[in-house]
Amino acid sequence: MSEIKVALVTGASRGAGAGIARALGAHGMTVYVTGRTVEPGDAKAWDGSVLPGTVAETAAAVTAAGGKGIAVLCDHSDDERVAAVFEQIRREQGRLDLLVNNATYMHPQLIEQKPFWQKDISACEILNVGLRSAYIASWHAAQMMVEQGRGLIAFGSSFGASCYMHGPAYGAQKAGLDKFAHDMAVDLRGSGVNTLSVWMGPLKTERAAVASKVNPAQYEAFSKTAESPEFTGHILYALATSNQAEALSGHTVIGAELARELGVTDEGSVRPSYRETLGEPPKPNPAVVY
Repeated sequence: MSEIKVALVTGASRGAGAGIARALGAHGMTVYVTGRTVEPGDAKAWDGSVLPGTVAETAAAVTAAGGKGIAVLCDHSDDERVAAVFEQIRREQGRLDLLVNNATYMHPQLIEQKPFWQKDISACEILNVGLRSAYIASWHAAQMMVEQGRGLIAFGSSFGASCYMHGPAYGAQKAGLDKFAHDMAVDLRGSGVNTLSVWMGPLKTERAAVASKVNPAQYEAFSKTAESPEFTGHILYALATSNQAEALSGHTVIGAELARELGVTDEGSVRPSYRETLGEPPKPNPAVVY
């Protein structure tokens, strides 16, 4: 069983990232949280309303939960700024035990029921902040973690990697994260550093609350069994401190299923998997070609 003390959660001003950070704080961790929002009003919901949440508020919530939250303003489309985040962590902590790649560009037309060519072309920005940005953060994290001989690099993915969900750009980003976990695990084999991609279910986030009003028929059923934003954080902590992380390295898992294996509940409830309706993760391919 491993001890983990320091984490970085990207894109943590609100939503899943903020929830994961709070959960890790509840386990006593020092959690660096990155995001672009420093003042409420910078982010908008699907109906144009202002979304709450800032990186400073998330950091304060981490500390209030029992950990130590450290807010770092960072635009993950800026490689130099991302590098500075890792330099800060190395300078201040000398270690990094867990990276959670969560930062993602949320296009305002993401949940509109239109074909991709009828949406603005900027929707593909999720392949920059969401896919490419996860590669850059993982590149920096791997260097620190390999040096210390331990660590976990996690990717926040979804069933959209398998089924049609929010259009091709969103799906490609999620499928790409799964492949990152798979292929990075091959390169990291034997280093003590593991990877994992987690399919989260519907979440009780600020954006989801608005989505349920914008498209009530589509979101009403899911919202009844939706996961808390903290759920994935508790799962990752349980995995990282268990003896199963190495065996699962490179895998894509359904968070609700892994939670059952690890004995993790969400606000006292067992969450559904959605495997039968939305699809199942790809199985690791043992072939390696250089």
